[in-house]
Amino acid sequence: MQAEGALAAQNFSPPDSLAPFPFTAIVGQDDMKLAFVIAAIDPSVGGVLVFGDRGTGKSTAVRALARLLPPMRSVVGCAYNCDPAATAALCDGCKKRAAQGGLKTTLRAAPVIDLPLGATEDRVVGALDLERALTQGEKSFEPGLLAKANRGFLYIDEANLLEDHLVDLLLDVAASGENVVEREGLSVRHPARFVLIGSGNPEEGELRPQLLDRFGLAVDVKTPSDRSRAPARRIRARSCALRQGLVGRRAQAATQDCDGARTPRRRRGAGRSAGEGRKAVRRARSRWPARGTDAVARRPRAREF
Repeated sequence: MQAEGALAAQNFSPPDSLAPFPFTAIVGQDDMKLAFVIAAIDPSVGGVLVFGDRGTGKSTAVRALARLLPPMRSVVGCAYNCDPAATAALCDGCKKRAAQGGLKTTLRAAPVIDLPLGATEDRVVGALDLERALTQGEKSFEPGLLAKANRGFLYIDEANLLEDHLVDLLLDVAASGENVVEREGLSVRHPARFVLIGSGNPEEGELRPQLLDRFGLAVDVKTPSDRSRAPARRIRARSCALRQGLVGRRAQAATQDCDGARTPRRRRGAGRSAGEGRKAVRRARSRWPARGTDAVARRPRAREF
């Protein structure tokens, strides 16, 4: 039983519901999506800053963008995602392997790394690998989030709430494109070129001007109103009617039912009893005489010339 459970765990694949929301399925927020696409095509724009209310799809769009990015070619076994074509930007380990007999390359997905607000400085820039130092007695460097984000995207949710010392680290690395670690007897220098993406809520505080200058594009997003969502709602309601195979007035009624925002107006006289209906007919007949001789006699004659 344990072997079967282990085999089932290995063959388990997460369902589609756990996958990120598709980028193309986001309705509205065209400016935000355009800014992300521009940053993905040309990383030299300097990053994207998205400010807006909660629930406007900022984090959802960033995580959905990761599935649209094309794979990149990197060196096998490199913790910094070094580009084999850029020999000048290789890390020390890749330079040694290149001098010994060439580099093996592979295709990897472009990294999209989240920088949590509660992250420590060691986790961001990297530190001494304590586990390896205690078990094997070797002094080695454990890469941080900046190393993993090299040649990719570094996403900061609620960037206006980030600690000041982490902001200073990001400013230094973003300006130089290189992370330098001099601590605990370690001297490490590795490339750290990434596209900085930040989001935040202006009601929770302002962003530091120094960090604001590192973003090339800034977008203000707002919660979509009912009027802006009306076209998408009508399209969804119409598709619901077409799926049911309805046409004409039935399709219009089904459209209103599927819409959810509008209710069909009650027809005049709907819901009346039989007696009330007959009284309404009598009142109408009393106001307008029946067509016949009496009606013709009551009409004024035309003047003769």
